[in-house]
Amino acid sequence: MPVILFVCTGNTCRSSMAEGLAKKLAQEMGVEVEVTSAGVAACPGVPATWEAIQVAAELGVDLKGHKARGLEAELIDKADLILTMEERHKDIVLLRFPEVEGKIFSLKEYVTGSRGDIPDPIGKPLDIYRACASELKVLIEQALKKFKAGQEAEIPGTKEEKNN
Repeated sequence: MPVILFVCTGNTCRSSMAEGLAKKLAQEMGVEVEVTSAGVAACPGVPATWEAIQVAAELGVDLKGHKARGLEAELIDKADLILTMEERHKDIVLLRFPEVEGKIFSLKEYVTGSRGDIPDPIGKPLDIYRACASELKVLIEQALKKFKAGQEAEIPGTKEEKNN
């Protein structure tokens, strides 16, 4: 099953909400994909922020069990598509893992074709988290549609068959 990896700074706000939303939306849309997330400067094991948990719950997503994880080579290798919350996250990942060129985009870049960031809500009021989650939901739904269309374009052959 293909894998989408969402990346932000600490993996406690944006990418954790993105992971939860993408899992829910993929199921609703019938997109077969595994979704995960990580942070370029995460402290492994730290839970999602209270605000992220609250806002995600309002959207039908449970983040209570989320634990932050750092960006590791294993996650990068497994991912078919890497979507970052900011352009600088993309730059950091490319510096550490240059081989991902071509499968990494900022979320806004992947959806709209234009550079752009999802502002970090950390330390801000709940309404800022709600705005962030709302923006994520819209962009992720569009990203999943694009990803699904790309998968269907590759059928009947798989990536492995095409490379042989």
